[in-house]
Amino acid sequence: MMIEQNNILHRENQKPIVYDVYYNENQKPKPVVIFCHGYKGFKDWGAWHLAAEAFAKVGFFFIKFNFSHNGGTVDEPIDFPDLDAFAENNYTKELEDLETVIEYFATTKHYMLEADVKNISLIGHSRGGGIVLIKAEENDKVKKVVTWAGVSDYKVRFKEGTDEFKEWKESGVKYVENGRTKQQMPHHFQFYTDFKENESRLTIQRAVEHLEIPQLIIHGNTDPSVSVEEGKNIHEWNPKSTLKIIEDANHVFGAKHLWEETNMPPLLEKIVKKSIQFLK
Repeated sequence: MMIEQNNILHRENQKPIVYDVYYNENQKPKPVVIFCHGYKGFKDWGAWHLAAEAFAKVGFFFIKFNFSHNGGTVDEPIDFPDLDAFAENNYTKELEDLETVIEYFATTKHYMLEADVKNISLIGHSRGGGIVLIKAEENDKVKKVVTWAGVSDYKVRFKEGTDEFKEWKESGVKYVENGRTKQQMPHHFQFYTDFKENESRLTIQRAVEHLEIPQLIIHGNTDPSVSVEEGKNIHEWNPKSTLKIIEDANHVFGAKHLWEETNMPPLLEKIVKKSIQFLK
């Protein structure tokens, strides 16, 4: 298996994107899968590398990448050494990053013999689930879309009208503690104003109702971070979609960071298999 890690996609006047590719090198174009991590996530979190290997083993060309403002850097793509960038992240930047990755692989000659760029699917975890749903609706290069514990509504997460929201607006910054690294992770108020300026585009329900491609929704019924009800909502908005509710699965399907075992946790393995069946 060919594994290329920490490749750098340079862009003019914008932060670069760090990405990994996994594939069996056989000069046969393979269906492309692009994976998007979630909030306070990164491409090397937990057991994502084992999920990537599982897709590559069965004949996919698998790409995972860090959103440009996720808090990682080119030199340190794991964790959050650049909290200034994190503070400036927003949903439209993530959509632009994903667009950049899609367009790069759709046009580069570098992987021409290995990647079937006419067959691109997206998988998004958590907040990345919303990103892939919006992108799948607006980019016709995307042929199938899968969400793992995907969110259904960005607006509700701002808690408009609460004291917490008013304080954020007044001070211009709020902090969320990272439970694992104990960092105080800043969010500038631009995160909200950017959402308001692009609210129609960033409404996941609108995107899902307009989807015309195969869609798979996977959600754990004991997810403490994103309720299984959000998965059910997404399914309701597109009755042609497939909803798989995983019993006793949490938000990360049994994984954690660091993941030092050689096998995926059983629940993650289960959802990877379901996703592969769907994308095949």
